[in-house]
Amino acid sequence: MRSGLARISPGDTRGMATAAGRGGGYAGGSSGGRGGLFARKRGKLLKGDAEGQSGLRRAVGATDLMALGIGGTIGTGIFVIIGEAINLSGPAIILSFALAGITCVFSALSYSELAAAIPVSGSAYTYSYATLGELVAWVIGWDLIIEYGFSVSTIAVGWGGYLKDLLDSVFGLSLPTSITAPPGQGGVVNLFAAGLVIAAMFLLLAGVRESARTNTVLVVTKLTILAFFIVIGITHFTGHHFTPFAPHGTGGTVDAAALIFFAYIGFDAVSTTGEEAERPQRDLPIGIIGSLAVVTVVYILVAVAAIGLVPASTLAGADAPLTEAIRSGAGLGPWAGDIMSIGALVAITSVVLTIFYGQTRIFFSMCRDGLMPFGEKLSKLSPRKVPSRIILMFGVLIAIMAALIPLHELAELVNIGTLFAFLLVNIGVIVLRRTEPDMERPFRVPLVPLFPLIGAGLCIYLMTKLQGATWWRFGIWLVIGLVIYTLYGRFHSRVRGNEDALPSR
Repeated sequence: MRSGLARISPGDTRGMATAAGRGGGYAGGSSGGRGGLFARKRGKLLKGDAEGQSGLRRAVGATDLMALGIGGTIGTGIFVIIGEAINLSGPAIILSFALAGITCVFSALSYSELAAAIPVSGSAYTYSYATLGELVAWVIGWDLIIEYGFSVSTIAVGWGGYLKDLLDSVFGLSLPTSITAPPGQGGVVNLFAAGLVIAAMFLLLAGVRESARTNTVLVVTKLTILAFFIVIGITHFTGHHFTPFAPHGTGGTVDAAALIFFAYIGFDAVSTTGEEAERPQRDLPIGIIGSLAVVTVVYILVAVAAIGLVPASTLAGADAPLTEAIRSGAGLGPWAGDIMSIGALVAITSVVLTIFYGQTRIFFSMCRDGLMPFGEKLSKLSPRKVPSRIILMFGVLIAIMAALIPLHELAELVNIGTLFAFLLVNIGVIVLRRTEPDMERPFRVPLVPLFPLIGAGLCIYLMTKLQGATWWRFGIWLVIGLVIYTLYGRFHSRVRGNEDALPSR
């Protein structure tokens, strides 16, 4: 019997029923759909997920996907986290950005292969379900929930800092720290961060087409403003700001890379659109790899321009480092800094929108598979074909986190979650090449298993640079997830319980 998924025709997933799939909606277990902890999802179930009333609307094109990847990546990482990371690296932060980008390249190739071959909502969670089995899929899905949720919270916190700076500069309005910073950073509650999350929630409820078009406008705006910053930095460049280049040595450069890896998460959000992309086999790899390439170039140019404008010590610890750089180093007056603050607000807004979108689609897939308590109720779609109940639930929870949790603690938890997801995606490509050698792959990672192994190794290396406290917090989160799966998910799994079952709507 020929194993593997058949080639999927552009715009739909009707080709997903293979010879293997005709026999059931899973692989790797006994008859009746009870494949154990490592039952794999494919064939009829993947096809059924993407079609009919349970499927999301295919309304996103290649341009929207590129904008989604850029929109989900360029934000707090370059506008805010650079001020945290430069304490560790000094001017060598340029190399830190390059190292983090190289780490992402190998993972982006793996994401692209799996996204093109399995264009269903859920990103790495769905890929793992189809390749490594249900238990691994649950672990990575649970991991992605914390990665995306904390990411939105972190980004929203950075947005509040830029808004405070802009209001002070333009209107002379000095907002009290008690309502613009979380506990631990001199405040009580960050109301502006919470407000941004709620605004994104309502936009997502309007529909995927409306959200994608809004994001595209935001992306064009922030790229234009960053181009303005780069031009100003080059024309007011001071070379001696780069000396000493690496004051804390190689270790500081690598440690900074582990922290600013946060600046690169977002391109993987493109893969969550698998079920809403119009031509997923062609457009998903373009969106993933293309957006990563653009972002890496922009990050390095912005870092060079920022240090050329002011010494690294001026940027270190600044709430709005790019605004501080252009105000202090260019001598153009306050208006230039105000433009950068506006750019930061636009950039961070688009990231919040994109990452929030990705989280809801992953959780939607987990609910639709029967692995989450109350999943059947939560995964019901609104008339606009969006998981409105999930969007509302996460909107409230993330807004609370953004209002109360400090930025640095959030960023490291996001990083370890992202690196873990990338690690499993790289491994998944290697495993699937062996278990499903005949699968049609519209995009193929070159030099397998070498490239995925390099990607996996780089992820592990950066994970070792994160603090011990980040590891035990992450471990506690995974243990909680395994308890939920053991007590609920494994007994209600649609894949294990009934191979031909489709979600009831």
